[in-house]
Amino acid sequence: MKERATIFVIDDDITNLVFAKKALAENYDVFTAPSAAKMLALFENKIPDIILLDVDMPDIDGYAAIKILKNNPKTQHIPIIFLTAKNDPASELEGLSLGAVDYISKPFSLPLLRKRIEVHLQLKEFTDHLQDMVEAKTKSVLKLQNKILGTVAELVESRDDVTGTHIQGTTRCLGYLLAALRESEEYKEEIALWDTDLIVQSAQLHDVGKISIKDSILQKPGKLTPEEFEKMKGHVEAGVRIIDQIAGDDEESDFLNYAKLLVGYHHEKWNGKGYPYGLAGENIPLLGRLMAIADVYDALTSKRQYKEAFSHEKAVKIMSEEAGSHFDPNLIKVFLRIADKLPEQRDENLRNG
Repeated sequence: MKERATIFVIDDDITNLVFAKKALAENYDVFTAPSAAKMLALFENKIPDIILLDVDMPDIDGYAAIKILKNNPKTQHIPIIFLTAKNDPASELEGLSLGAVDYISKPFSLPLLRKRIEVHLQLKEFTDHLQDMVEAKTKSVLKLQNKILGTVAELVESRDDVTGTHIQGTTRCLGYLLAALRESEEYKEEIALWDTDLIVQSAQLHDVGKISIKDSILQKPGKLTPEEFEKMKGHVEAGVRIIDQIAGDDEESDFLNYAKLLVGYHHEKWNGKGYPYGLAGENIPLLGRLMAIADVYDALTSKRQYKEAFSHEKAVKIMSEEAGSHFDPNLIKVFLRIADKLPEQRDENLRNG
């Protein structure tokens, strides 16, 4: 059985409220309020499917009320019909410009009001269904995109004789860091608009430039010579070029913008002695400083051809000592708050890897 739609009727004239409720209650669940302030209080317990809103009300008039509703993500999608004695074209134009779906002047025909409510509820149902379809398709595309990215990243890492656990390790560590950073007071304004899920996905590409490095260097069992290390460092700028080639003229891709920052700056150091640009302090993009922590922790605790894995405790000690030299000291404080979660994460990576 189809659920009855809910209508809010807002009018400072009690007679109008009683009439509206009696006229509409047969087909809808009707809630009334004599002011915009009382209407806002109703939202604490119920979200309506449509709102009939008077314009001329004391304190907060209808035009001010619709602005409040349209600026709130929880209420901005609700259709609003202005039901008012103001019947001049300028008032109607203002109401529609503010986002109302209809503007009905009093006195009105009750059958016409019912029909308009029915039409707008049908439009809302169609729009909601369409939105659900778009969201489902978007999730499907993102899931496929993430799988492709993960496969590409693992192929790159496999050339370095490193399993996919490095990708899993760095991205999960970065995810923990981003979550903890959101709960802290550090860099609050800078991260406010970040899409953390997209950042974690794009982090899979942080070493994509290694695809340009020769096997003789990537797979060398011993320590690299200074000349070989210089060539290895070239993977950063190669990675940036790859991201630029993928982006082409698309400058609006948040995913690729995040990826470019993660690729380009994760080997910079707080003291300016990193590469490839030798940036120092907050001149290093924040995403690069975060990725540096995730990347180094995973490198320290992983076995490589040229080294054994360090224990979690030793890795954390080394990184703590590097605060203010290799790493942003404020971010190391955040890292230390989530560090205890990382051994469990590493064990899971190894089981799944």
